[in-house]
Amino acid sequence: MGGCLSGDVRGGMEAVGGGGSGLRGAGQGGANEAVDHFFQKSGLRGLYSSLELSFSASKLKNMDVLSKSDPMLVIYTKKDRRLEEIGRTEVILNSLEPSWITKATINYQFEIVQPLVFQIYDIDTRYHNTPVKMLNLSQQDFLGEACCNLSEIVTKFNHTLTLNLQSSSGHALLGTVTVHSEESDSSRMAVEMTLHCLNLENKDMFSKSDPFLRISRLMETGSPIPICKTEVVNDNLNPVWRPITLTSQQFGSKDNPLLVECFDFDSSGNHELIGAFQTTITQLENLYNSKSGSNFFSHKGQKKLTGQLFVDKFLEKVQHTFLDYISSGFELNFMVAVDFTASNGDPRAPQSLHYIDPSCRPNSYQQAILGVGEVLQFYDNDRRFPAWGFGAKTPQGYISHCFNLNATTNDCEVVGVEGIMSAYSTTLYSVALAGPTLFGPIINKAAGIASESLQYGNNKYFVLLIITDGVLTDILETKDCIVRASDLPLSILIVGVGNADFKQMEILDGDSGKRLESSTGRIATRDIVQFVPMREVQGGQISVVQSLLEELPGQFLAYMRSRDIKPRAPPHNNASASVYPPPLDHPRETS
Repeated sequence: MGGCLSGDVRGGMEAVGGGGSGLRGAGQGGANEAVDHFFQKSGLRGLYSSLELSFSASKLKNMDVLSKSDPMLVIYTKKDRRLEEIGRTEVILNSLEPSWITKATINYQFEIVQPLVFQIYDIDTRYHNTPVKMLNLSQQDFLGEACCNLSEIVTKFNHTLTLNLQSSSGHALLGTVTVHSEESDSSRMAVEMTLHCLNLENKDMFSKSDPFLRISRLMETGSPIPICKTEVVNDNLNPVWRPITLTSQQFGSKDNPLLVECFDFDSSGNHELIGAFQTTITQLENLYNSKSGSNFFSHKGQKKLTGQLFVDKFLEKVQHTFLDYISSGFELNFMVAVDFTASNGDPRAPQSLHYIDPSCRPNSYQQAILGVGEVLQFYDNDRRFPAWGFGAKTPQGYISHCFNLNATTNDCEVVGVEGIMSAYSTTLYSVALAGPTLFGPIINKAAGIASESLQYGNNKYFVLLIITDGVLTDILETKDCIVRASDLPLSILIVGVGNADFKQMEILDGDSGKRLESSTGRIATRDIVQFVPMREVQGGQISVVQSLLEELPGQFLAYMRSRDIKPRAPPHNNASASVYPPPLDHPRETS
């Protein structure tokens, strides 16, 4: 978890959690335990952002004889085919063009699909003095409903989506509903600081200490939750660290208590505490303004030490969020590669990992494709996805480590997630499973597409999903490919299926806080790999897809910010959002 574990200071020598993303796995390649902790208490993981939804409607059907309808909107989330109500607007009297004041708050989670249902009712005059939460919806006239996924709203340039109303049976009705989302400004606030120390106590006998700082947010119980660790400065009692950036999601308010600890690094992981003190962001700002230092104290504050911490730079700034980029036209382009090596077993045998169940229960490969594809498809405008296989003998008679699943054309792209599933099933019976397991050709292919896209702009970010059952035989080449690709707009998701030993895959994932190193000694620019063994996640509290995708927004932001790429300005014309035909598979439910 990147070396910032609660109650533990083990970890690599690199900085963790100070990249300013406020997201798990973002910034400088590590996890953010504080953000994880607070989000998970609310059942949230990965990218979390609170959104406020506002609503209006147009051309509603008039259900009243002597006046106009009195509309109220009810918003639901859909979970496991059940509707869960999350809010109701006020009732607006005599209006077929209502703009409701009451808003709904919802937690946006990138790594899951969040279906929403909006139902509009004409409230009978008899109930106008009844609180809206007490209204029995079955006693009101139904004006129509509309459905969408939350990601369809946040990906629009103006965060606004207009939907046609339909009946409970899916037939088109008169009128539309418009939904607009707003992200909290607090999620954009950040503080950049440069820190240095003077006169630290020496903890080494034959050299000087190798100090690093760890900053933690103190809970109400007094227990610290680490949010940032600096890099280690070797053999130095007066270290200056690289700038760190902390977001308000990490530190809360500027007056929330923080714990600053200085350790002497030890490769065994048993780092020795040099000193610590309690502070706040406000107090750190005061240190900067006064050009004064804050003394460290020994364990539990028993003794004031000579070592001091100084703040050389303190800058409050606004950082663009993941949704800022996505809503301004940036895309996540999905790519998939499937392992067709012989270790998967004969696809015709039920014990094979590639077995297609006649009852339509998806195998592990199909589960990964469907799960990841259903989330990412909304962030890809044309929904044309490159799809490859590797490790099989093709109909041409040779073993290929990168061939198109779409065998009907020379194009590697297929249309939609359904196209990937269809091409996968067809390919299973047109190739012979072989081997060995090589990732290099696939990663190079994806990296080539990502590199070529830069000639046409910088608004595309590519996500390669590799699904495999085996142990790599080209681990060194794979490392080299990943290190080279770390400079490109590319992330690699790896799903391990079956019961193989996946220790090699864990090396490729930078969650240890140490970036990958190539055979020539080059260090990866950033962590771009996330590996999840399916067997260890199945049956747990979160899905394989959530585990795979929770670091992706942070990797996206790390790339954009490292190159100072800004979200695009909204279009000058204020044309209304396009009208999307509603899905037909949401039955009307009330609560």
